[in-house]
Amino acid sequence: MADALKKTPLNALHHALGAKMVKFAGYEMPVQYPMGVLGEHQHTREKAGLFDVSHMGQAFLKTTEIASGSDGAHEAVAAAIETLVPGEIRRLKKGGLRYTVLLNPDGGILDDLMITRPAKDGMGGVLFLVVNAATKADDFALIESALAGRAELDVADDRALIALQGPAAAGVVDRLLPGAGAQTFMTMAPYEWNSAYLIVSRCGYTGEDGFEISAPAESAEALAKTLLADDAVAPVGLGARDSLRLEAGLCLYGHDLTPDVTPVEGNIAFVIGKRRREEGGFPGAEKILKQRAEGPQKLRVGLLPEGRAPAREGAEIQSADGRTIGAVTSGGFGPTLGGPVAMGYVDADCAAAGTNVNLIVRGKALPAKVADMPFVPHRYYRGKETS
Repeated sequence: MADALKKTPLNALHHALGAKMVKFAGYEMPVQYPMGVLGEHQHTREKAGLFDVSHMGQAFLKTTEIASGSDGAHEAVAAAIETLVPGEIRRLKKGGLRYTVLLNPDGGILDDLMITRPAKDGMGGVLFLVVNAATKADDFALIESALAGRAELDVADDRALIALQGPAAAGVVDRLLPGAGAQTFMTMAPYEWNSAYLIVSRCGYTGEDGFEISAPAESAEALAKTLLADDAVAPVGLGARDSLRLEAGLCLYGHDLTPDVTPVEGNIAFVIGKRRREEGGFPGAEKILKQRAEGPQKLRVGLLPEGRAPAREGAEIQSADGRTIGAVTSGGFGPTLGGPVAMGYVDADCAAAGTNVNLIVRGKALPAKVADMPFVPHRYYRGKETS
């Protein structure tokens, strides 16, 4: 008998809103609402879309080497997690976020994740982690095993996660939580709402300005309904989330990033902190740093097919002279661009923007060009510009 699908704290609300539900990472999740994928995509670009991302894994990593909150507590927990990721975690300020990756011994990517140093008082020596839904069990098992004796993991199964994305998101969140609108990209702040402890991060995975709000499960539906009561906000499902992140040139784990790909090959070498580049000390460091210095043999690139036909995952990529040079890892229609977009891996000698390639779709060669990413400019809020 097949295992029953898990449900997020917002499951009943999705049904009430008329969502079309699908299986995703072991959960019943909304793929679209009556507005439809195209409408939801455009609404997020123009106003604000509300996404349920409660299926993702949330956890608190706490140092056990030193008393929590004492001098050196952050350094201790950061040093522990840095044995598994290439990110610069020690230098995180209170309320700072890092996008990074868990690595296997060969430098391959086991998952991409967010690591936050909480700004709440009394949480010295604690890191807040958010990992992908499909890999969270393996991620947490690895972290617990590898860091045993140095840190302990408190999995936050009792929390929901809501993303609000789009140009109107800041105004909506600031009206609910005064002061949140002043946060800048990749920062976090604690808030209390109806006696609930909220972790509010200014980040997201659509390329738009926005927030991710971690809330107690029992408060999630009330919070979502309050946000949806704003005329600027509409519910958005997995379909538009995928088209938004694709236009933004952002990776989907298990497709664009896998255990067979290093951060350099994945074109996300920025996750390797400056100190980490100098010191190493993370899994696969020798291989990764050599690739960074000498260049990889393959590289993730953007692809712009000619015409209207999209190239889906798995489509073969050929050079102009018919040589097989790679494969598409994500592809579809870009509503904002008004045409197909894709990402894939190609041989490094074919990775320059403007290179002519062919994508093999249904046995036919579809002309395309290698393109810079993002396809649609990111609109993250980094603070008010000064003259």
